[in-house]
Amino acid sequence: VQLQASGGGLVQTGDSLRVSCAASGRSISRGALGWFRQAPGKEREFVAALSWNDGIYYADSVKGRFTISRDNAKNTVYLQMNSLKPEDTAVYYCAADLTFSFHTVRFARSYKYWGQGTQVTVSS
Repeated sequence: VQLQASGGGLVQTGDSLRVSCAASGRSISRGALGWFRQAPGKEREFVAALSWNDGIYYADSVKGRFTISRDNAKNTVYLQMNSLKPEDTAVYYCAADLTFSFHTVRFARSYKYWGQGTQVTVSS
């Protein structure tokens, strides 16, 4: 599975931004798609995930502001980010795995495939 992330940029506090991740290669029809982010000097953290059976999971820090979705026809997963804050500044990575577990969907180690990351910067 190859993942190509895009859509990052520089925005101001309160703005919205959508990042995309196009998947190719093997089917992930029974797996999970996720978004993680990593700020300078910090560990990579879970943001959101979407399971093959349409289960949706969010980190508490983004719940109510971010929305994960997918377009199966385009093999693309999106992360719509609203009401952005400076603390949302990070490199955002999309990830995928061919399997899914409710118990591990929030852990980066559960994902085998990773995109290259796209920078999101929110100025105050």
